[in-house]
Amino acid sequence: MFRLDENIWFWTLLVIPVIILLFIGLQIWRRSVQKKFADTNLLKRLSPNQSLFKSVLKVVVLCSAFACLSIALVNPKIGTKLETVRSEGVDIVFAVDVSKSMLAEDIAPNRLEKSKQLVTQIVNNLVSDRVGIIAYAGKAFPQLPITTDYASAKMFLQNMNTDMLSSQGTAISEAIQLSKTYYDNEDQTNRVLVIISDGEDHDGEAMSVAEEAAEQGIKILTVGVGDVKGGPIPIKRNGVVLSYKKDNSGETVITRLNETTLKDIASEANGVYINGSNTAEVVKAIKAELDKMDKQEFESKQIADFKDQFQWFLGLGILLLFIDIFFLERKTAWLKKLNLFNETYL
Repeated sequence: MFRLDENIWFWTLLVIPVIILLFIGLQIWRRSVQKKFADTNLLKRLSPNQSLFKSVLKVVVLCSAFACLSIALVNPKIGTKLETVRSEGVDIVFAVDVSKSMLAEDIAPNRLEKSKQLVTQIVNNLVSDRVGIIAYAGKAFPQLPITTDYASAKMFLQNMNTDMLSSQGTAISEAIQLSKTYYDNEDQTNRVLVIISDGEDHDGEAMSVAEEAAEQGIKILTVGVGDVKGGPIPIKRNGVVLSYKKDNSGETVITRLNETTLKDIASEANGVYINGSNTAEVVKAIKAELDKMDKQEFESKQIADFKDQFQWFLGLGILLLFIDIFFLERKTAWLKKLNLFNETYL
């Protein structure tokens, strides 16, 4: 398993395109000046050993040296030891609404992006709990199974969008049903489902399914994103709003945060409803709920003892710089004798 210490040093790789552009500019300028001095045939006679290939090779070696030095600054590490870690925690499944109504901008930057921010901050405040992610609209889709890999959870989370599910609408019951398959221990009592949504529910079965989930020991916490006053659903192209979603009569659709539905779902499953407008308050409220729950002990495999690998790239970079110093922009005598490209030398 790889880990990078200082990603900011990747910016030094921008030196490479600068070197290439300078080389191309130099070659164009040199050709222009040479043409003013003499024609092509005469130049070949005057400079028979001038090699464009060697010039390109020097630039390639120089760029490779800078690439190695940049990677050395980033300091890649390799995990050399796998440990079994015993820890205690709660299994938390996040069900994120990705229906089109989540594009409404009644909460900045929009409901879906706010949902991602909320889940990210909640995960950042977890210690040894396991997490899973579900995306749902008209149907529910598993995004990430239960895991302790928080980095993967946040990566999958950021890739979620309203186009990932073709079945539109909002069926919260589908998400609750799917969450039941995430918990691998039938006897565990520390099962938590966090539903993050604007509260729209088009199938009307969420209450009964939430009650069934409660009977199976799943506690449901609901987080409402949006505004009760509502907002239109923008239709964008390349980040520009072209229009807003309209109903069959041509009227602009206004989607509102339905707190009543979310409160009822949480109530049915022994949970609580939290308004998602304040991220810090959401994190605090969910942490308080998790602290009340019994912790389950479980094992997980984790990479430990990461070792630095920068020295290999540093050494290779210095070697390439050393080689570049001794490269001449002239044809090599023994290569010239081989005549690999059937060139005619005058």
